[in-house]
Amino acid sequence: MNLIKKILVAQATALFVLAGTAAHAAVDEEVAARLKPVGDVCIEGQECAAATAAVAEAGDSAGETAAAAGRSGEQIVTQSCGVCHGTGLLEAPLTGDADAWAERFEAGGGMDGLLAVAKGGKGAMPPMGTCGDCTDDELVSAIKFMSGL
Repeated sequence: MNLIKKILVAQATALFVLAGTAAHAAVDEEVAARLKPVGDVCIEGQECAAATAAVAEAGDSAGETAAAAGRSGEQIVTQSCGVCHGTGLLEAPLTGDADAWAERFEAGGGMDGLLAVAKGGKGAMPPMGTCGDCTDDELVSAIKFMSGL
């Protein structure tokens, strides 16, 4: 009986060691994935695949930025301003309310004043409204569309 116990203990120990090794390998892979380098060092004049991919990706994002720069005032208002300025939410001047916009235009210092308010925010409106990626030209275009100025 003592021999059978020893054999069973030996087999159980072997299974425990193998299971621990497999679990340890999985943990090692997870740690390696978390510690993997975020970039590569490339030497000028030598081929570097990571640099080529980064340049291509930067070109794509530059293209998206250029495309975003061509948005019309109507697109900006529809995408970012319409919820408040379309309904008058939180006392926002309504799109197309020429009197309300003319009053703000005169009191605020013209288009530059309205642009400053759009960029800095006013009351419940956060800076840049909800269009964090708008350029000054796009904001002016949106203001012109909403105000009719």
